[in-house]
Amino acid sequence: MRYIGSHLSSSKGYLAMCRQAEKLGANTFAFFTRNPRGGAAKAVDPDDMAACGDYLRRHAFGPVVAHAPYTMNACAAVEVTREFALRAMAEDLQRLEHLPGQYYNFHPGSHVGQGAEAGIELIAAQLNAVLTEEVHTTVLVETMAGKGSEVGRSFEELRAIIDRVEYSEKLGVCLDTCHVWDAGYDIVNDLDGVLVQFDRVIGLSRLKALHVNDSMNPLGARKDRHARIGEGHIGAEAFRRIVRHPALAGLPMVLETPNDDAGWAAEIALLRSFEV
Repeated sequence: MRYIGSHLSSSKGYLAMCRQAEKLGANTFAFFTRNPRGGAAKAVDPDDMAACGDYLRRHAFGPVVAHAPYTMNACAAVEVTREFALRAMAEDLQRLEHLPGQYYNFHPGSHVGQGAEAGIELIAAQLNAVLTEEVHTTVLVETMAGKGSEVGRSFEELRAIIDRVEYSEKLGVCLDTCHVWDAGYDIVNDLDGVLVQFDRVIGLSRLKALHVNDSMNPLGARKDRHARIGEGHIGAEAFRRIVRHPALAGLPMVLETPNDDAGWAAEIALLRSFEV
């Protein structure tokens, strides 16, 4: 079973996202927990979230992937920015308790001149502050392209974060194909080798989701510019191998390509055609 979907707007609620995903031919989806460029979050509607959970079960959806706002920087040099990141993640995880068993994905952040080691320590400190036995959401640390002072440009940096978290069993990784390509991992010519390296450093059991994006940049560019599937440097054939790879079976594969609903429906159909 392949769980394939795209990023959807949550403006009309959770159940509406389920119905929209099915219209697009999807059986998973991602959404922002709040304004991606700000900090505002809508009030929780427990009935809507319960209806969403029921819909996901009845229609055999895979896990859905909530996404933290881009403004959340757990390792910022400015304390007030770190305070917002902590508050936003704590609130988001509390909200997702109404939809247990799903994923919460976040960008590790940028250390802004403090150094990667300091950034790793700050990110782990935030995770230690919010993760408890009572949390029923798996938090995913996303692989990053390595632009600027981003933390998470290598599997080793992600492993270093995980190793510093007490409740590390509640942590996983979301692998973004554009990001790892831009970071220098050659998923076009050596997908097996990249996955072996991931397994050696982090462990494939921690790989919980994929962001499926082509890249406008050549290998190792460290720029992070998404392209539609088959319209970038990664290319359609690489995504055929990704969709078919046995190590990735059962993981939600979420498109974040520059598209509208019609474009995502077409890309979902394209990815599904790669299954056979």
